[in-house]
This record gives sequence, structure tokens and C-alpha cells, in this order.
Amino acid sequence: MGMSMQSSRGRRGRRGGPIGDINVTPLVDVMLVLLIVFMVTAPLLASGVPIDLPQTNAPELKVDNAKPLTVSINSAGEIYLGEDRIALETLLSSVATAAGEAGKEQRIYLRGDADADYGLIMEVMGELSGAGYARIGLITRQRES
Repeated sequence: MGMSMQSSRGRRGRRGGPIGDINVTPLVDVMLVLLIVFMVTAPLLASGVPIDLPQTNAPELKVDNAKPLTVSINSAGEIYLGEDRIALETLLSSVATAAGEAGKEQRIYLRGDADADYGLIMEVMGELSGAGYARIGLITRQRES
């Protein structure tokens, strides 16, 4: 009886030989970890200066497509235009340069740390307002319910 029986060991043919399939499980694991890392860090990269914004019950504002300038004041009293540190004395010239052709119609967002000196925040706002910038908004966080 010359019956040939096929091996029940699957594709390998012999025990311990090379496997022709690609194991994608480690690749998927690495990609999921990278996805989570980027999802967590992306919001942190959006606003360059770390500031603890005060919380309010005010609703979110509708924003037009023009990119606003962001002036930030941290708890140490340092003033930033975007991510660049500036002095109060050079605030108006720096804002004018950054505003470009939008000029005095440029929208400016003022972000003040909850622990920052309120007087300094109002001084910065007064400087901007006094120079003719009328579209100034104070940025806060939504109060968590």
C-alpha cells in the first residue's frame, strides 16, 4: 500500500524551517504607539508658550479665516509674540511688523497665564488698544462642567 500521507505540519514542510509569512503584529503595535504619541503631543505643539489659561463660561467665538497674532504673557511676566520673546517696549513695532498689510485690522489674541500679573496683561492690552488695534480678544479655557 503505497499511500503517501501529506504532512499535517502546514506550510513549513519540515519542523524548524523558515516561515514564508510576514508577521505584521510588531509593526501594528509600533504604529499604534506612534499614533497615540502624536495624538497626545499635537495639541501641545499648537500654542508655543505654555500658559495656564483662566477658565470662563463664555462660549467659543466664531473665527474668520485670517490667521490672528497671538501675544502671550506667562506667569513670570515674560511677553511673547507667537513663540518669540519680546520686551514691552518693542511690542508695538513687533506687532506692526507681524501684522504686515492687515495693519490695524489685524486680529490679536491676548493669552495671559492665570498666575500672571493682571496689571501687566492690562498694560499690554492698553498699549495695543492705544495704538489703534481694535480687534483684540482675550483667550481663556472653557470651564469644565
